[in-house]
Amino acid sequence: MTTSVEKIRDLLGASPYGRAGRVIGKALYWRYRERERRRRETVVLEHIEGVPLLVTPGVLNPRSMRSGAFFASRLVHAPLKAESKVLDMGTGSGVCALVAARHSSHVTAVDIDDNAVRCAQLNVLLNGMDGRVRVLQGNLFAPLTGRRFDLILFNPPYVRAAPRNDADRAWRSTDVAERFACALRGHLNPGGCALVLLSTFGDPGSFILEFQRHGFAMEVVAERNFINEKLLIIRLS
Repeated sequence: MTTSVEKIRDLLGASPYGRAGRVIGKALYWRYRERERRRRETVVLEHIEGVPLLVTPGVLNPRSMRSGAFFASRLVHAPLKAESKVLDMGTGSGVCALVAARHSSHVTAVDIDDNAVRCAQLNVLLNGMDGRVRVLQGNLFAPLTGRRFDLILFNPPYVRAAPRNDADRAWRSTDVAERFACALRGHLNPGGCALVLLSTFGDPGSFILEFQRHGFAMEVVAERNFINEKLLIIRLS
């Protein structure tokens, strides 16, 4: 079953909390920014979906960011088998790769940022998953020439703007929607699919436009409302 582009746009539309929600949301956003700035300067131990996770300096925390923890929580419903080849694009701390590795023994995790790659590698070892998860550094599909996957996971940078530093690439990009959508088909096995998390925090419309332009069928498989943000997981096939 597919979801119409118009329906997806509606789901990513105005906050159900109205003007009061927008005011509260702004206050929460600035409070969050200060808290996250302090947290990113230290090592934090989190437990997400039963996975112990060390979040090292310079890496976004998947719990305080909300989207990473939400994405990981929905992977129980993902089409995963022991033989499935899984890619976790923009892995960050590695949380989604590690949750996926409970079901698949062929997981590849990729991130462009050195700090994230080291953090994900540390968490792979911490969870005893070094035989199931391989972490690579690279820009989107660059380190994956000729490789195809049954399931591709992507929690992308939402804000359409130039990143101010390497760590900021987790938040901001000027062209990731175009480049990901353009290359995706060439890295999916027949019958494979991608799960992409979109947020109203940034510019989800640019991703929807690119997925539509490249001929992907889209289905909303999960959604979550916060006062200042709405999250959707879109299945692309």
